[in-house]
Amino acid sequence: MTYRSIGIATACALVASHAILPANAQTSSDAQAILAELRTMKQAYESRITALENKIIRMEAAKSTGATKPNSTPGGSTRTIRDNSFNPSIGIILNGKATSFSEDSSNIAGFAIGEEGERGKEGLSIDESELNFSANIDDKFYGSLTTAIVREGTEDKIELEEAYVMTLPDAGLPAGSRIKAGRAFWTLGYLNEHHSHADDFADRPLPYRAYLNKAYNDDGIEVSYVLPTDFYSEIGGGIFRGDDFPFGGSTGGLDTFSAFARIGGDIGDNQNWRLGAYTLRGNATSRATGEGAVTFNGDTNLYAADLRYTWAPTGNPREQELILQAEFFHRDEEGRYTDTGAGTGTVAYNEASSGWYAQSVYKFAPSWRVGARYSQLLAANVPTGLAGSALDNGGHDPYSVSVMGDWTNSEYGRLRLQYNYEELTKNQEDHQVVLQYIMSFGAHGAHAF
Repeated sequence: MTYRSIGIATACALVASHAILPANAQTSSDAQAILAELRTMKQAYESRITALENKIIRMEAAKSTGATKPNSTPGGSTRTIRDNSFNPSIGIILNGKATSFSEDSSNIAGFAIGEEGERGKEGLSIDESELNFSANIDDKFYGSLTTAIVREGTEDKIELEEAYVMTLPDAGLPAGSRIKAGRAFWTLGYLNEHHSHADDFADRPLPYRAYLNKAYNDDGIEVSYVLPTDFYSEIGGGIFRGDDFPFGGSTGGLDTFSAFARIGGDIGDNQNWRLGAYTLRGNATSRATGEGAVTFNGDTNLYAADLRYTWAPTGNPREQELILQAEFFHRDEEGRYTDTGAGTGTVAYNEASSGWYAQSVYKFAPSWRVGARYSQLLAANVPTGLAGSALDNGGHDPYSVSVMGDWTNSEYGRLRLQYNYEELTKNQEDHQVVLQYIMSFGAHGAHAF
């Protein structure tokens, strides 16, 4: 309804109100006075409405061109400010650690892991500081690029973590559908979609270190669809090149695929939950560990499940919040392992292993949190030909216990103190202390639930 129609409706209402007066009160002089009053009101309304409509037209015209009032600058020069909706947001994450270990080395018995899955360096270090660019490309696509600055040996290197485009709701796809293509942290369990600086602990749990080299971010394309149900439900899957751990050496460029399904919802006003199931399957060609001594050729099938529950006792998660989270992984591998370091040669392999973690984080004040985490790996049976190799756990299943406390001054800065007790190899107890800072400036998008 326009402003002009509102004025006319108001005048009609006045006429109707006078029309229902008793007949003996509606004299000829009264009627003339009412008509004169209505004409005056009509003219006043039309004048004001016309002025308002002209003002709206001018505002719409200015908005469509993206121009705003020129700003005065020193020297009397002026410039026109244009709409920056599609200019990229730039964000920087500074992430550093100071660590102390009681053991000189930390090998995960029964597992050949990648370089990123290793414990890390002792002392002071920069841990994957990030530079991110992201923006809507147009009304149909969104793009993001994230690079990590890391120290390898004595050299600083820039690694490409993510570079993808993603459809927006106006892309013309069915409602609830999304396509994401490029390189990204794909949908697999809970933590894999998140950058490490968004984690609740200073390091990733054992299953992520052993099975994903900390995270899976291969080149590929993923399709997802949020079902039209009363509760949250989503299905999807992707096709990937197959070059990233736990795969490698892709020959066809389409050697890996995934599928997933997730459901979730609210429990009252203060609680919510989410449950997911995932699979990632592909072929590895000469997949190497961090030191390159162990290689694998064959099929790798990874299955995962995650559960997350949050509760805000006061109804406001900024004040108090309890988070319970757990993930389970199971891996089947069939192929051939070679351990040149142990001199075992190439041995046929068809075994399964698993791993899991569970954690709890409690925010007891707006700036303070404490948390505890337990993670464990259950190694596969080792063929006779691989006895004494990195795949031989010596009858011990690696496990780790972590406790942490962190202080968040604002959404841009966090300090964390963490203690780890790890027994990754039989009779080798490693006591670790980690002091971490995570600082950000510039724009940085919110992370997924």
